[in-house]
Amino acid sequence: MLSRLTHRLLAPTATATLLAAFLAAHSSSSAAAAVPDTIPLKLTNSSGRSEPVYVYDIGTLLSTGQQGWADANGTFHAWPAGGIPPTPAPDASIPGPPAGQSTTIRIPKFSGRIYFSYGQKLVFKLTTGGLVQPAVQNPSDPNRNILFNWSEYTLNDSGLWLNSTQVDMFSAPYAVGVKRADGSTASTGHLKPGGYNGFFNALRGQPGGWANLIQTRSDGTVLRALSPGHGLETGALPASVMDDYVNRVWQKYATTALTVTPFADQPNTKYYGRVSGNVMNFTNAAGAVVTSFQKPDADSIFGCHKLLDAPNDLVRGPISRTLCAGFNRSTLLVNPNQPDTSTASFYQDRVTNHYARKIHAQMADGKAYAFAFDDVGNQESLVHDGAPQQAYLTLDPLS
Repeated sequence: MLSRLTHRLLAPTATATLLAAFLAAHSSSSAAAAVPDTIPLKLTNSSGRSEPVYVYDIGTLLSTGQQGWADANGTFHAWPAGGIPPTPAPDASIPGPPAGQSTTIRIPKFSGRIYFSYGQKLVFKLTTGGLVQPAVQNPSDPNRNILFNWSEYTLNDSGLWLNSTQVDMFSAPYAVGVKRADGSTASTGHLKPGGYNGFFNALRGQPGGWANLIQTRSDGTVLRALSPGHGLETGALPASVMDDYVNRVWQKYATTALTVTPFADQPNTKYYGRVSGNVMNFTNAAGAVVTSFQKPDADSIFGCHKLLDAPNDLVRGPISRTLCAGFNRSTLLVNPNQPDTSTASFYQDRVTNHYARKIHAQMADGKAYAFAFDDVGNQESLVHDGAPQQAYLTLDPLS
């Protein structure tokens, strides 16, 4: 769940309670000695592009909850106070490696993002509530015409969680990795050969407005594809894009139960969903209603929020995560027992998250964070180690 959680911790509205809950869940005295205050991150530029690369390490310092950025040595710098209208943030850029070369920086105990951009520095601003990050679904965003992307990570006393993400957009490709204490390495995020162009070509060929997610520069350069949630914001996708599937799900579970077993290590913890009117009520084994969901719209499904909100609790959140995955992968009609972890059944309905479907189809290992809870069933592009020796981020070709 790192992608979703990291996104929340970066938001100006993130609460101390959420941060404390995360630290409590991932801290241990035995691991503390194994994880230093900073670890090396090796950046390799295999993109084949000639433009300069700029790198940024921004996020929340876990020891204090402060927002800020880290320089190439891993030294933390708190953001100064912002304003209304937003004021320019200090230049936090780190020179990235030229094409075909590598450079190593150090990353601190952060919950944050590693941004990288080609050719131009990114524009960050500060409000009174914190950092304003790029939001290229907004046509007036100053970063709209810059080719960039980011990885998300948390480094704390229990280790490193580092992932590639397409939760907000699919853009300049990259892979992440970690070197373990025994010297072995793990990596994820690489596309298949030709996978970058293959994704965009597949999206262009998908009826129903999905090609409208693609953003290009005035010179014709393809910059990115917005996630479908952002596509709803811009009008690229119709608000009704998931209605037919939702209606069929609601019809099915008006007469039968949807069984949710949200914890793989707790097979006896089950909840049972039945539809009554516009609401799906979930009961526990004793028959008591534990939570209810209004009939979701596409925005709630693609964002795993709003009508499918997932608080960090032990009941509603885990059920919502499971429903979110089932709606995005369109497995709720073919399997009344969720989560469905058989990838052969994913994205088979004519109404589905085609953006996520096409991303997973182009990944070398099939793993991706194409929506917020893509980790349900372990489909996420994540590396983790409790005693990381080094992290890796490789910029891959745009081909």
